[in-house]
Amino acid sequence: MGSRLTKIRSILEDSKINGLLLTSASNRRYSTGFTGSSGYALITMQEALFITDFRYIDQAKEQAPDFKIVQHQGPIVDTVKELLDKYAINSLGFEEDFVTYALYQQFDKKFSGVDLVPLAQAVEKLRQIKDEAELALLRKAANIADQAFSYILTVIKPGMREVDVATQMENKMKELGAKGASFDIIIASGHRSALPHGIASDKIIEAGDFVTMDFGALYQGYVSDITRTIVMGQPSEKQREIYNLVLEAQLNGVNNLKAGMTGIEGDALTREIITNRGYGEQFGHGTGHGVGMDVHEEPRLSPKAEGVILKPGMVVTVEPGVYISGFGGVRIEDDVVITEDGVEILTKSTKELVVIA
Repeated sequence: MGSRLTKIRSILEDSKINGLLLTSASNRRYSTGFTGSSGYALITMQEALFITDFRYIDQAKEQAPDFKIVQHQGPIVDTVKELLDKYAINSLGFEEDFVTYALYQQFDKKFSGVDLVPLAQAVEKLRQIKDEAELALLRKAANIADQAFSYILTVIKPGMREVDVATQMENKMKELGAKGASFDIIIASGHRSALPHGIASDKIIEAGDFVTMDFGALYQGYVSDITRTIVMGQPSEKQREIYNLVLEAQLNGVNNLKAGMTGIEGDALTREIITNRGYGEQFGHGTGHGVGMDVHEEPRLSPKAEGVILKPGMVVTVEPGVYISGFGGVRIEDDVVITEDGVEILTKSTKELVVIA
């Protein structure tokens, strides 16, 4: 974690502050290594302090060896105030995307004489570039998801409820070592497959349905995010047409994405193919997003991704889709690492159209 601390301290220099308070779970874990559910990290140019309660002192000492562990007895903000005074911190950065207004009011009341400086996506920008340890965990999370997909293909059949498929998929990922699913699993069949975020419901899967499965594994703090669409029974010509279109677009994306590209250019790799076939209006979301500790991180692959430049070490999804109301939809998604000379595809499940007879 020492190298991460060095990078985080560059935020203090760039922002002209002499303290940074991290309260969000992902940034806390990234900076300290602590996996528990309670605590704040306070970082200065000279000190790295982790404040938690008595339940987590031993765990914090073990998991956050680069940090001085401070136990708070009363409200945690009171202990933070004591440390701000002790270390003469008069300008304190905080995560504007995570601190609620109520918590900000506490800071403002308690931290008298301290200039509170809101920082947007400061640590998250560092998290965009994954190190080798992070990539190893992301590969494992992707492998667990791939194995869960292979398993579900052996059990899914007409007559099952979407929610039962989701339950079996999550249970399999847990059996394989995941803490659980990385988000609410999407199992969207038939007309519901036209819903990009069709969380598994009580709908019965029927013969003739597209079934879109969007899922991922949470493994040691890192996530995967994969989508595959299958068909129950022999596909119609229209189903094959839509599937093959999305597959062509998705393959163009993963085969041509590279460092130096903008987020807008990355999005265009899939969008132009779908738009040129007349389905641009049915592809209403971005081509992809970053994945790491959170299932939706920066950078984005989107027509709106102004200023995004892809760099080696970034991990993004490539997930074009076509959604036709009343008919159904197809999405195909992989997680890929941007490398020096292209991408490494982490999710390896087949993308040929799977037909469940």
